[in-house]
Amino acid sequence: MALAHYYRLLGLRTGASFGDVKLAYRNLARLYHPDVNPGDQLAKEKFIQVTQAYQALVDALPAAAVTVARAADPKTQPVVVPHPSPAQAARPQPVSPPVEEIELTLSPTPGGSEADQKLKVNSFKQLRGFFQEQRFPRAVALVEGLVQRFPADPEICQWHALTYYRWGHDLLNNGNLNKAEACLKKAWRVDPYNKSLRQALQLDFRRLEQLNQPPMPQAQ
Repeated sequence: MALAHYYRLLGLRTGASFGDVKLAYRNLARLYHPDVNPGDQLAKEKFIQVTQAYQALVDALPAAAVTVARAADPKTQPVVVPHPSPAQAARPQPVSPPVEEIELTLSPTPGGSEADQKLKVNSFKQLRGFFQEQRFPRAVALVEGLVQRFPADPEICQWHALTYYRWGHDLLNNGNLNKAEACLKKAWRVDPYNKSLRQALQLDFRRLEQLNQPPMPQAQ
């Protein structure tokens, strides 16, 4: 299979560096990992796709480039890939819609006090709990407050966008198309440069467009 296809699966342009490949894979693996999407077969298939794409690109890149990049980032750990059944491996993997769960990241607030760091850690735990319980209005209220408290923290900006994405995705799955569209557009405006989020949003916007199309008239 052409390498360009694997780059597209990771949301990258052909010829992107190993660092970009690694970052895109890490974000997508968190997004689709089976551990945060129990029972979601579509998420599992997407996880397998992006992992296969990453492995193919790593194999194709010059060994020296991969070794240097890995040495510069010792925290990089391989993601364990669930092995598909023979039947799954025999058929082409479909492109699936984005999944509900998403992995948040946590790092210290730039220039923040000890109290700021504690608040952020506690808020991180709360937000993950709201996601797991699908209490999205509460999650939005929490993250809107964090944006006011930490306006310069890029990670809070990411939480802000991911929260609206999660809510919009849930609304879309439940047929509330108008509100889903508003939430998805809000997520796009808040963090338009997040490659993984942008890819997931584009898939949901396509689903939204399809669902908004009027049914074809039946032949008499």
